[in-house]
Amino acid sequence: MKFQLLPSTFDERGCVSPKQHLACFVIDDCAAIDAGSLATASDSTQKKQIRDIVLTHAHLDHIAGLPLFIDDLFACLSEPILIHATAEVIEILERDIFNWDIYPRFSELTNEFGAALEYRPFEIGEEFSIKHLRFKSVSVNHKVPSVGFVVSDGKTTFAFSGDTAETNDFWKVVNDEEKMDAVLIECAFPNELDDLAEISHHLTPKTLKKEIAKLRHASSPIYVINLKPMYREEIVKQIGELENEKLLILDVGRIYDW
Repeated sequence: MKFQLLPSTFDERGCVSPKQHLACFVIDDCAAIDAGSLATASDSTQKKQIRDIVLTHAHLDHIAGLPLFIDDLFACLSEPILIHATAEVIEILERDIFNWDIYPRFSELTNEFGAALEYRPFEIGEEFSIKHLRFKSVSVNHKVPSVGFVVSDGKTTFAFSGDTAETNDFWKVVNDEEKMDAVLIECAFPNELDDLAEISHHLTPKTLKKEIAKLRHASSPIYVINLKPMYREEIVKQIGELENEKLLILDVGRIYDW
């Protein structure tokens, strides 16, 4: 299984930065988890093949590229873009984004081939398939209704927390899996901003340490995602001070092969 965090941020020279303002993760060049930078950072193969987008929640950094991605492809879509999300997230998209005031309501539009956008709602705890991939949704602890996922292609299985603070349901589902090839978990703020992290329902390196202690798959690597760009250097430093060789920072743009 191939997995990639798409770039979203650039340095003063115009080069891709390891800092991330937007979240978008591509699996096997055919499905995306969240769509923050999907329109601007996906390559030609991904634009041609990605027709399924799975959303963890509706915060802007996770959906910013979604309207533009559909807009770019609208005329040539021979099949609709399928947005897999909870009913709450779909309602937000229709009310606040695809409402004609902010952007066209693509669910009401067709091109010469038919519908351009369709929703695929799922319940928390539900399993669903996208091509060769199996997704199992699980609730996490964020400021708004949010989900994480366990994803498998039958050979490789990984877990993805999305945005979360301390959580238990996620770890129960992860630990119930027979094997786990990778775990991706957020860490948004440095320890010094623990009050802000608590209010906004995010993790710091200090609380991350407590969370990963709940993981029962001893050999599984743990990749850290969702580092707030203004605090990235300090977060990376503090994660390094945890001295956990399994704890890695997910590299922007790198194609992982699990």
